Amino acid sequence: MRRLTILLSMTALSLAGIAVAQTPAQIVAALTDANRPPTDIARDDARKPGAMLAFAGIKPGSKVVELIPGRGYFTRIFAVATKPGGSVIAIVPVAAAQRDPDGAAAMATLAASYGNVSIVSAASDPAVHDADVVWTSQNYHDLHNALPPEGLLATNKGILAALKPGGVYIVVDHAAVAGSGLDATKTLHRIDPAAVKAEVVAAGFVFDGESNDLANPADPHTANVFDPSIRGKTDQFVYRFRKPM
Repeated sequence: MRRLTILLSMTALSLAGIAVAQTPAQIVAALTDANRPPTDIARDDARKPGAMLAFAGIKPGSKVVELIPGRGYFTRIFAVATKPGGSVIAIVPVAAAQRDPDGAAAMATLAASYGNVSIVSAASDPAVHDADVVWTSQNYHDLHNALPPEGLLATNKGILAALKPGGVYIVVDHAAVAGSGLDATKTLHRIDPAAVKAEVVAAGFVFDGESNDLANPADPHTANVFDPSIRGKTDQFVYRFRKPM
């Protein structure tokens, strides 16, 4: 039975997007955490959390700020991967908590259970300062839907200020048609990767690389991300930006 459990865990890690032989111990611990709900584990094949942790450079002792965590899919993973000595600050804006009170309650329960997770309502909270990593997944397009251009620039500059020198900002989102700019943020919940890169660099970041682990060339980029034909299989870009030293 124990051998079967180990084999199943190794299979799960491979599906999560990182070769088992190359998986640091904290990533193994994070992905095999017994507190992860089955609904989260079922999404690992699509979200490749092992590869995402490695790309972001999250490790024990890291301070991770997660902007708009939803119901905590990545928060749980970050909480384990940063132990011992690290912490996770989840930014749950007031509007997001009001829109999804059950999600906000779930995040509060999560924070209480892991011990190194705390929740704040704004990126301006002093608790987010001196972060090693700021992470946001599938949210950047929605920031455009909620904020004017100058507001989003201020948000990106605030994230820059929150990071330690050399810290990284990871943006994961659904890709729109190349050259479409911001046209699809409301209609399809997608955004042109080039527009994101230009905006974040304009705030003072240096583009530091990308991961193709969530790419899907078969995605036509013309369907709403919630359309059953593409939901969970969208072409996503994963960008890493670094704060200059």
